[in-house]
Amino acid sequence: SDAICNFVICNDSSLRSQPIIFNPDFFVEKLRHEKPEVFTELVVSNITRLIDLPGAELAQLMGEEDPKLPGANSTASGFFRSLMSLKRKEKGVVFGSPLTEEGIAQVSQLIEYLHKNLRAEGLFRVPGNSIRQQILKDALNSGTDIDLDSGEFHSNDVATLLKMFLGELPEPLLTHKHFHAHLKIADLTLFDEKGNKTSTPDKERQIEALQLLFLILPAPNRSLLKLLLDLLYQTAKKQDKNKMSAHNLALMFAPHILWPRNVTANDLQENIIKLNNGVTFMIKHSQKLFKAPAYIRECARLHYLGSRAHTSKDDLDLLTSPGSKELQPLKSQKRSRLDTCHQEETQQRTEEALKELFRHVHNMPDSAKKKKLIRQFNKHPTALTPGSDVPTSPAPRRTRSRSFSGLIKRKVLGTPVILERKSRDATPEPERVNKENVHLLQKCGSPAHMSQGKLKSLEGRKEESCRRIRAHLLSKDSSSL
Repeated sequence: SDAICNFVICNDSSLRSQPIIFNPDFFVEKLRHEKPEVFTELVVSNITRLIDLPGAELAQLMGEEDPKLPGANSTASGFFRSLMSLKRKEKGVVFGSPLTEEGIAQVSQLIEYLHKNLRAEGLFRVPGNSIRQQILKDALNSGTDIDLDSGEFHSNDVATLLKMFLGELPEPLLTHKHFHAHLKIADLTLFDEKGNKTSTPDKERQIEALQLLFLILPAPNRSLLKLLLDLLYQTAKKQDKNKMSAHNLALMFAPHILWPRNVTANDLQENIIKLNNGVTFMIKHSQKLFKAPAYIRECARLHYLGSRAHTSKDDLDLLTSPGSKELQPLKSQKRSRLDTCHQEETQQRTEEALKELFRHVHNMPDSAKKKKLIRQFNKHPTALTPGSDVPTSPAPRRTRSRSFSGLIKRKVLGTPVILERKSRDATPEPERVNKENVHLLQKCGSPAHMSQGKLKSLEGRKEESCRRIRAHLLSKDSSSL
């Protein structure tokens, strides 16, 4: 229930009573199912940021090498290991078979029944009746319906059968590949002010590492692990009735969910305490372990929804859980590749589409529409970027037609207009200015200091010079005609 929140976001009054389910890990699950390689690379790069995994152990975690487990090359206790392997050779539909959704559906009946009977003293420690357990086991293997509430079976029978199911799996619920990673998580401790390692466990980093590790578990294992840890958490909450604390439950279940198969206590030696304490920690913090860290959610969301331009830099640099006090930058190159892969793909697709569009426009027959489209490309060279693959030929300049009558009109009527435009737009060139006008301007000064009479005489001289120029041009045109 912690991973699913209900929000009423609809303004329609007829729909306000219906809750809308929002899963904050939606994009995480989407990335896990659609692109498992990218998802695993993202999660493992953050696991290696928290715990130190040598090359061989990292390859085992990624599934690139077979896990090297304790006791594999030892000859001690060989009889007990061979005896346990013989017990697992008899496979049924549910018991002794690899974990499947069908097997989880059958075993979930046992978990639901135990949720209703958590007050039984010595639950999971006191063994049940072997005959009733065999009857119940055969029923589960055959897939027949079982009425556990009929009173035929005791809670100790069901609890013992649940442990038996977990013990007969071909590999532990947390898988062989993750064994060394769990040992390293148990060693995560706090540092003092001088940077020296202390013996106090770093709970925040341990929770974060387990969240990441659980994300790359196989889907059936993760589903059953969530059901199991929630059951053990609720059992420990009623330890005043059943006398089973989280540590006691860890002693019962660590060999079934974490210990490698075909090993004994002698093979594990000093690691037994770490493993038992690790399962105790999982039970106590089970309600937090199945949420993806905030930065994994953000990376998965950005992978599907677009660029980082809409997010602040602080949000993008969020690299640890929200409860941690210090945010550390990612040092892995794999993580940086994932951060920019979506932007590079989007930019590449956009450039290819623009190049194709520009080729199409360039191959169009000459028309007004083609010229308009080319002008739009030229207006935005940086945004459209059609590329230099297709050479762009400049549009030919349109030549204006000149008629004989138009020439006469321009010569006769257009000359004053041209002179007025030149005098308004640009300062006359020095060689074309009348010397008399220059002398007059120097003599009179600026127009603000001129008297009314001087202004009138100046205007009269300008008009006289314009008449002379117009007469001169008309005489030239008449002689040419």
